[in-house]
Amino acid sequence: MDENTGSGVGVLDKATAVLAALEGGPLTLAQLVSATGLARPTAHRLAVALEFHRFVARDMQGRFVLGPRLSELASSAGEDRLLTAANPILIALRDHTGESAQLYRRQGDQRVCVAAAERSMGLRDSIPVGAVLSMQAGSAAQVLLAWEEPDRLHRGLHGAEFTATVLSAVRRRGWAQSIAEREPGVASIAAPVRGPSGRVIAAVSISGPLERMGRQPGRHHAAAVVTAANRLTDILKRTEGI
Repeated sequence: MDENTGSGVGVLDKATAVLAALEGGPLTLAQLVSATGLARPTAHRLAVALEFHRFVARDMQGRFVLGPRLSELASSAGEDRLLTAANPILIALRDHTGESAQLYRRQGDQRVCVAAAERSMGLRDSIPVGAVLSMQAGSAAQVLLAWEEPDRLHRGLHGAEFTATVLSAVRRRGWAQSIAEREPGVASIAAPVRGPSGRVIAAVSISGPLERMGRQPGRHHAAAVVTAANRLTDILKRTEGI
């Protein structure tokens, strides 16, 4: 870390470097040291202090991940330009496709449903806001992993129901589909939402029973899901700095 580019408050700059490194996903202490350029004792001391204040947490493998305090502060600040914009877009997507619509964000080795528009009647695949799902199965998991840095992508493929070839196809066409991958009898389609920097920060998804969605759901609904995700991306670009 170049001290000449810091704020002049060294410990704050170093703590910020730790959080920035974890933005891309879970890291061991050795990986955190490599990503930040901090000395091992310094990286460990800062990560543990941030963990105490809940800015950092640990996943099931003991790796450091971003903690819940960040989401709490973001919500209090009205962060969610994303969530504010997402609700009407998800409702429109549900009404257009006739299927439940969701918005997912990645949190460490998992993904969280942060917004949803459910079908009001009939068969549905209900995923409530706040539901925590695996990053190893499902179209939204594919989207949230497909554009990761190569090393994190390959780590994420360990134990996954999909392959690197599948993720390559997701990047090429700009959307993902899954057929009974996360849950028997359920199909889904997802597309990426990008922040102002161009980084994938969320996934818009629709899901429903195979009887309605069919075994090639992308043929029928991919365009609508991609359009919804692109609308969210455009809103985030327009509102940056407001």
